[in-house]
Amino acid sequence: MSDPTITLRTSGAQFACSDNAPSLLDVLESNRISIEYQCRSGYCGSCRLRLVKGSVAYRQTPLACIQQDEILPCCCMPQGDIELDI
Repeated sequence: MSDPTITLRTSGAQFACSDNAPSLLDVLESNRISIEYQCRSGYCGSCRLRLVKGSVAYRQTPLACIQQDEILPCCCMPQGDIELDI
């Protein structure tokens, strides 16, 4: 099974998400995508992004309030291909 593909809606950029990464935020940073963050553990909500397509799994339940279509990349990983509104 191949690694999930992350698509960025604004630029159309696509890249693979390796299972070896600790979080989606780390994957974005390794692909030179700058995301604002503070805590890296789901407490502050600074890194929230809108998930356009797909789903993610959280390694821990985030404490920051997020809307139904938002994710916290600091503490989740994609479950298959996803599209982000960035």
